[in-house]
Amino acid sequence: MVHGSQSPPLGKSDARRPLKSRATLWARRSAVLLLRSGCSPNLVSVCSVGFATLAACSLWLVSSWNPPQRSWLVGCWIAAVVGIQGRLWCNLMDGMLAVEGGLKTPNGELYNEVPDRVADSLILIGAGFSAGVWSPWAANWGWAAALVACSTAYVRVLGASLVGQHDFRGPMAKPHRMALLTLACVTGAGEQFMGRTPVSLQVALVLIVILGIVTCIRRLSGISELMRGRVS
Repeated sequence: MVHGSQSPPLGKSDARRPLKSRATLWARRSAVLLLRSGCSPNLVSVCSVGFATLAACSLWLVSSWNPPQRSWLVGCWIAAVVGIQGRLWCNLMDGMLAVEGGLKTPNGELYNEVPDRVADSLILIGAGFSAGVWSPWAANWGWAAALVACSTAYVRVLGASLVGQHDFRGPMAKPHRMALLTLACVTGAGEQFMGRTPVSLQVALVLIVILGIVTCIRRLSGISELMRGRVS
C-alpha cells in the first residue's frame, strides 16, 4: 500500500506530511521515471482525481451492477483498491517531484490541496452510495465522512495560517482513511464472493466519521495550545 505516515511532534514546522514510503527505493524510482517523462507535479496532483474517480465508479458498479460471475464483482473491488492506492501514489509523487525533483511551482500549493479534497469526496461519497444499497443509512455516512475529511484538512491548513505549522496527526488522517477503505474493499470482495452482504464499507465509513472528529479535536487542541504558549 502506498501509505505510512508518522505524526510529527506538535510544534515542528513542516508543510509536508511525514511519509516512510518517501524513502523507499520504489518511490524514488517512480519519481525518477516521472521526471524523465516530463510530468509536472501539478499534473500528477490532478491525476489523483482520476484515480479517485476510478475508485468511486468501481464501488458504484459493485452495488448497481449484477454480473453473472462473481469474479467480475471481485474485479470491481480490486479496481477500487487500485484507484485508492493510485490516488495515494499521486499524492506521494507530486511532492517528490516538486521538492526532491526541483519542480516546485508558484501555484503548487493550490494543486496540492484542491485535488486532494475532490479525491477524498469522490471516494468517500462513492463508498457511501455503494454501501447504501444494502443499508440506506450508509449513504448518509458517506456524505458525513466526506465532510469530516474536508474538516480535518481545513483544521490543518487553519493551523498553518495561525501558527505557521501543519499538524498531520490522526487517528484518521488521509493515509489512515485510505488504508481503512482499502482494507474494507478487500474484505468486501471476500464477503460478496462468498455470497454475503458486504458490511465492511459501512463499518469503515462509521469509523472514519467518528475518528475523524477525534482528529479534528486533537488538531484544534494543538493549535490552541500553541497560540496560548505564544502569548504567555
